Order: sequence, then C-alpha cells, then structure tokens
Amino acid sequence: MDWTSITFDWNRARAFLVTAEEGSLAAAARSMGMTQPTLGRQVAALEREIGFDLFTRQGRGLELTPNGIKLLEHVRLMGQAANQFSLSASGKSDAIEGDVSITASELFSTFLLSPVIKNLRELEPGIEIKIFSTNEERNLNRREADIAIRSVRPTQPELIAKKLCRVRGHLYIAKSYLQQLGNPPSIAELNKANYIDTESPGRLMALLNSQGLSLSKNNFPVIANSHIVQWELVKRGVAISATIEAIGDNEPLVERISISDLPLVTVDLWLVTHNELRTNRRIRRVFDFLVSEFSDYEQ
Repeated sequence: MDWTSITFDWNRARAFLVTAEEGSLAAAARSMGMTQPTLGRQVAALEREIGFDLFTRQGRGLELTPNGIKLLEHVRLMGQAANQFSLSASGKSDAIEGDVSITASELFSTFLLSPVIKNLRELEPGIEIKIFSTNEERNLNRREADIAIRSVRPTQPELIAKKLCRVRGHLYIAKSYLQQLGNPPSIAELNKANYIDTESPGRLMALLNSQGLSLSKNNFPVIANSHIVQWELVKRGVAISATIEAIGDNEPLVERISISDLPLVTVDLWLVTHNELRTNRRIRRVFDFLVSEFSDYEQ
C-alpha cells in the first residue's frame, strides 16, 4: 500500500462526518464538544485539501454536495473502524481512574441512580461519572455511553445485558386533587378526572382504558415531554399520572390510586454495555457495583 497517497487529516474527516450526520455546524460542534468556528475551520481545511466543496448552505443548515454524498459513505466506514478501534482499546485498559458514562431515563437518573452514584463516588473517588439523563436511547455501538439502563433487553449480539431489577408502576394523585374527586375515587369520578401524558393521544390513555376506564383525549389537558415536569405537575394537583412505586410511594404529597389489585405496569430493567468494554476494569467496576446496589431492589 502506498501510504504517501493518504494526504488528508483524519480529524478533519471526522469533522466532516459529524457535520454531515448532525446536519449543521452548530449541532456537530455541540456533539464533539468544540466551538462552531473551530469545527468550521476543520471542514473548510478538508475542502481545501481535497479541492472541492462538501456542503452548500440551506438557511441555517447544510446540504451535502454530490461529491460530499459520494465521500460520506467512505468516511462513515472510517468512523466505524475508528470507533471499533476505540472500543477495543478501551476494553484493554486496566486503569481504575477515569471517566465512565451512564445513560438512563430522567426518572431513574433523578430518583434511583443518584443515591447509588453517591455511594460509588465514596468508594471509588478516582472514577468520574458522566450521567446522560434522557428518555432517548443512546447508541452504545457508537460509544455515546459506556453503560445504559434500559427497559428492553437489547438484541444486538455485540451488547451484553444483565437484569438489574423489576419495577412496578401505579397511578398517583396529589392529596389536594384527591379531595376533589373523593377518597377513594369511583370509576365514574376517574373517568372525569384530568391526566398527564407525554403525548396525545398516548399510551397512558390506552393502558387505562384497557383497565376498565373510559377516557378520551379531553381527559389529557396537559402534555409534558419531560417525566420530571410531569411528576411535578402531579404533586401540584394539576392532574393524575403514572410512575413507579419507589418514587410515588415515597412522595408525601401524593397517594396511590388502585384500579385493581394488580400494578398498572411491571417492567424489567436491564444493565447494558458493549461486549468490547466488559474487560475494562473501570467500566466493569461500575457495572458490577450497579448490579450489587440494585440486587435487593426487586419489588
């Protein structure tokens, strides 16, 4: 192979790849943790190296040129190879000190993960934890996180998963709102009540109707895409919503509503990491610690 024929800078090629994937310099800069002017200079330098434009501007965004589209598939393969190299190298690390990133839902991160991380930091002060609190699934194959806590067991063969715990969910209502409906509220009163969901019409309405209620879109006057906001609105008596026992049963401002003797929903939570990272001492320590901390959590 003629190594002298490779004249471009990989950092600039990576800047091109991320910009193409994100659709704008601003989004790509945020993704890479750098300033937009710095990223823009890297893309411009690559264009000068190869002798043609990769993007044209469309309003605030960017559109790939025909030549840019052709090169994108090649640089994607380069990115996948670089990511695999990084994963494999990280898996060989014996250092206990360093970063470990964890992604989990908003509610889990706030109420269940936070006290566990406090315990971990006391035992392992050399491990720095990055928490991505999001209800969107981050890509472990692309190293968007080292460890994920998910409600669905992954099917990708390169990911390994261990059951973390099982959680049960119920309806909860603020005591102030409960006084308006009656305690305990009848099915007829629940059919007139207000509820909160993340979308309209959403899964909560379908789930409650399958349990014997008769709700419509009119029962959901408030929609909140954040579960933290949703829970705060429940505590303030704005409407009713569902959450897990570990959160709802420990909040003095609310009470559980039981439509039947069974929980509204039961979900298994899974701890997931990439197969290449299982031998990384630092990531393995955090993975095993989380398993240990939640081993007695079964509800």
